[in-house]
Amino acid sequence: MATDGVAAAQALSPQELLPETAAVHWRPRVDERALRRMGALWTLTTVAHIVPFLVAAGVLLWLEPLTLPVALACVAHAWIIPELYAQRGANVVRPRGRAAAGPERISLGLLGDLIDHGAREHHAQTGLVPEAGRLGTWLVAEAGALLVRDGGRRVYCYCVKVDHPDLPSGDRIAHLLLALRCDEQGFATVANLAFAGARWRVRRRLRAPMRPALAAGAVATRSSTPA
Repeated sequence: MATDGVAAAQALSPQELLPETAAVHWRPRVDERALRRMGALWTLTTVAHIVPFLVAAGVLLWLEPLTLPVALACVAHAWIIPELYAQRGANVVRPRGRAAAGPERISLGLLGDLIDHGAREHHAQTGLVPEAGRLGTWLVAEAGALLVRDGGRRVYCYCVKVDHPDLPSGDRIAHLLLALRCDEQGFATVANLAFAGARWRVRRRLRAPMRPALAAGAVATRSSTPA
């Protein structure tokens, strides 16, 4: 039986499929089911990192209260490891190097032609471009994107390789935005998933100016989720 992702791919014409998907032909096409599965796997991974350290801390204190410093170190590890994963996820939208002022200004003008006034304001304030999709609400940056899902509770952090990293920032965002609009599932298939987890974890690791975009993405996702 074909999966939802395969069926969706078959419904698209060859011109509508991202050509880059051919380079990762071994990857199953991302769909709702795949996203739920990946989210569950990331949750299990987080639990697998946290629980052993917490259990070890409890056992050490139960056996010998004087081992409190070691137990506290175990608790610290249980906290730090998921935070490092979240940091890796937040890094996908970290601003990259800038081109000269002239090309940057022109690229931002061209990007502005692709998006509406609200998205332009979001980009000016946060550096991220919001884009509503079938899989959730996307926040597109220069070399990656955040996908806000599950009523705004979970964020998927995708890193996307840009073929021409010397392009101005607006051109890089426009390139990813057009690819996303052309084939959303293909975009999620080609991109590398750096992290998937609770929105609050990602928010803590984002730069402060970007946090309002994540909050707005969560609101947009909740409003588009059927009751």
